[in-house]
Amino acid sequence: MKLGSGLTLTASVAKHSKALWAPVLLALSLAIWRHPLGDTFRLARAHEEYTHILLVLPLTFALLYIGWREFSGPRQGSIGLGVSFFVAALVIEACAKWRLDVVSPDVRLSLSMLALVTFWIGSLICCFGRRFVRVSLLALFLLVFIVPLPKFALSATVRFLQNWSAFSAQIMFRAIGTPVTQDGVMLSIPGLDLEVARECSSIRSSMMLILTTIVLAQLFLRSGWRKALLVLAAIPLSFLKNGFRIFVLAEIGTRFYPGVFDGRLHHQGGIVFLSVAVGVVVLLLWGLRRSESSKQQNHG
Repeated sequence: MKLGSGLTLTASVAKHSKALWAPVLLALSLAIWRHPLGDTFRLARAHEEYTHILLVLPLTFALLYIGWREFSGPRQGSIGLGVSFFVAALVIEACAKWRLDVVSPDVRLSLSMLALVTFWIGSLICCFGRRFVRVSLLALFLLVFIVPLPKFALSATVRFLQNWSAFSAQIMFRAIGTPVTQDGVMLSIPGLDLEVARECSSIRSSMMLILTTIVLAQLFLRSGWRKALLVLAAIPLSFLKNGFRIFVLAEIGTRFYPGVFDGRLHHQGGIVFLSVAVGVVVLLLWGLRRSESSKQQNHG
């Protein structure tokens, strides 16, 4: 009996020994990438385009913890695959440091943070195994959003949101019979010419919408393709909500109350339209959950 107990204890220790490396690897990563991590958080506090970064780590750790509690499969680490991620992280970091006079600081920061995310994913694989990482894939995808977009990528994203927000607003005007013309990010309706400026691209609320959708998909859906579908739906919703904001403000301003353009709904009403978009996501989630439940019942 004593021998059996000893073997059981030894097996248990061996089973969880790789998991014990998790805090060591986390501490090592923080030591190596402490400066890029600090620069990223300072950037997030100073510029609204990067505000979402402050939410990424708490949300990711919460989702991983919930997944850990619910995961019933083997939790044996995969050293080989994990080491390949470590090597990839070091290569990316070397690229960030290579020829510092050529690579711009914002690109170096993005590469360094991408290296850190790669190292963290490798650590999870080493400590908890590829099966746990596979079921937590969406939570790990959330980690990518801690990588700050370099300026050229941020500008391209803002232009994308500007153009498609203007286009979606044009469709809404036409749907109710309001004459409208569009020239790039400029819209003209009777009594008003308006520009979807960079500040009106709503990139912050768009990022918040995508993060919220990822969290909801991970928490309430099990099917991989349904999770992907819900998250992908957040992309058109991000500019549709902004087009709807432009449409509502323009209609109110030209038909009922011109002062709306200087009011709180214009300058601080982003949360209202973000809430509408989140409501649409919740409706989509409800439909996907129903189809998921029906499929399980049919198989049951």
